[in-house]
Amino acid sequence: MQISPSILTCDYAKMGEELKFVERSGVDMVHLDVMDGVFVPNFSFGPPVIKRLRPVTDLPFDVHLMMQYPDRLIDPFIDAGADIVNFHIESDAPIADTIAHIKSRGKKAALTVKPKTPVEDVFPYLDELALVLVMTVEPGFGGQHFMADMLPKVEALVKERERRGLDFVIEIDGGVNRDTAKACADAGCDVVVVGSAFFNDADAADLTRFVQSL
Repeated sequence: MQISPSILTCDYAKMGEELKFVERSGVDMVHLDVMDGVFVPNFSFGPPVIKRLRPVTDLPFDVHLMMQYPDRLIDPFIDAGADIVNFHIESDAPIADTIAHIKSRGKKAALTVKPKTPVEDVFPYLDELALVLVMTVEPGFGGQHFMADMLPKVEALVKERERRGLDFVIEIDGGVNRDTAKACADAGCDVVVVGSAFFNDADAADLTRFVQSL
């Protein structure tokens, strides 16, 4: 399994240094949570910050747009350095057109599903997606408890992927730590986003190796 630390919980005054720390820990990619204060009750950062971070590392940037209208800013986020553009099925974006736009720019398109949304809502788009993200907390804040009852969504995605012969990646975000990571792997998850648990761990490199061994 791969690990993608979320820099939502890093020290914002030292984001460049924190990103280098993430890279030294041996992770697979970086998760950047973008919140607009409308789709979720919190606000984080936008394209200018991502543009400044992009030269710091060659790690892939998985940009998670927790936005009501993500389609309006696809180009700025791609221009800033996003490798994966990840937006919510529950947003007000035209889903198919937004996916097509992301792919037309040569980037990977991904859809995210909130806890109360049936995972089957993304099934019509799976042929065009590089990644599906299953939220195991309500999006908007770090440090929440893992919702194990979301794991059947991962299992359903695994079955649908096999049935249709697809190769999209299945990702989990929310409350992942040393105690919950194995359950994610057992359900068939390919990538876990780790936020607070990563930056609070006494040995982030050891945590990284642990997750990657699952």
